[in-house]
Amino acid sequence: MNGTHSIRQMYPHAQKPVLEAGVPLAEARGAVVLLHGRGGSAEDILGLAGAFDLPGLAYLAPQAAAHSWYPSSFLAPQEENEPWLSSALNKVRSVVASIEAAGIPRERIVIAGFSQGACLSTEFVASRPARYAGLIAFTGGLIGPVGMDLHHEGDLAGTPALFLSGDPDPHVPWQRVVDSARELERMGAKVETVRYPGKPHSVSADEVKRAKVLLQTAFATALRG
Repeated sequence: MNGTHSIRQMYPHAQKPVLEAGVPLAEARGAVVLLHGRGGSAEDILGLAGAFDLPGLAYLAPQAAAHSWYPSSFLAPQEENEPWLSSALNKVRSVVASIEAAGIPRERIVIAGFSQGACLSTEFVASRPARYAGLIAFTGGLIGPVGMDLHHEGDLAGTPALFLSGDPDPHVPWQRVVDSARELERMGAKVETVRYPGKPHSVSADEVKRAKVLLQTAFATALRG
């Protein structure tokens, strides 16, 4: 029991389920990984699949332990969020690996999330750079304290990246959104940043519309099949 408990402490998200929607991976022409926010659930964020309403895509939403990817603010010293943060990044990595194992290359995988999930999405793409089909950050940015060097090594090779956020937001400062967008652009992403003055901490209809445009564009070739 002690050994099992220790492993769970080190890898809190490892054994949590991954929910799916859309077409099965074996039949999909592309995949979207959806990461929920603090207090949310995989089931909640998977509702975006219906809102996007695009054919031929698989949607995968991993569940965080205790409904939170890491315990402190994304602006806290990173050691305060360990081992949960590393476990969360590994969980996303395992989901992406399962998609690739099904025959879908990384350039046909979008990583998307809301709030804490948007921060995790952004950090994952920046720390594991490649050509993705896209990144969609609904209110989020790179993880680390204010004043931290946000530099990441690697090339995103034209990955489309969409940053959407209210300003002011109670959890995500607009400046961190801007700084994160700049860093990903420096890494070679094609970035669009949209500021919504006074928007509540939620995903708006306009954000869904803009995200759907990114998905339609990113998967245009694959969806024509």
